[in-house]
Amino acid sequence: MNMRRPYFKITKPCALNIVFMLLAVMMLYHFLIIFQVVPYEMVWAGRLNSVEEMLQYEAFSIFVVVVIAVVFLLKSRHVAQGREQRATNVLLWVIAAFFGLNTIGNLFSTTTAELIFGTAVTLTLCGLTVFIARKKNI
Repeated sequence: MNMRRPYFKITKPCALNIVFMLLAVMMLYHFLIIFQVVPYEMVWAGRLNSVEEMLQYEAFSIFVVVVIAVVFLLKSRHVAQGREQRATNVLLWVIAAFFGLNTIGNLFSTTTAELIFGTAVTLTLCGLTVFIARKKNI
């Protein structure tokens, strides 16, 4: 039987690099929203009503992205050992669920950009997070 090898096989370090790149893009996007380069009406499913509300939501978003990045950094650097490694893996599964729920939320967005790009990014991050969480060693 002639089995063809895939042209591209994702590795654990490659998956981590993609995750870090997407998190950096997300962080940049949130700062563009804060500085109103991107109108806040285009985010949070078009439900924000004021600049003050946008600043609160975006501050929370940046905090969440930083926490997620720290969890991936712990996984990528083998900082955690034993129980800490298990805790990191549990957090990765929580993050995967978060990205999955965020993907569903993006599907109900009233803005086309968030519907298309937000869904694509969070779905990709969900899949990569599951891939990374399933691997014992990175």
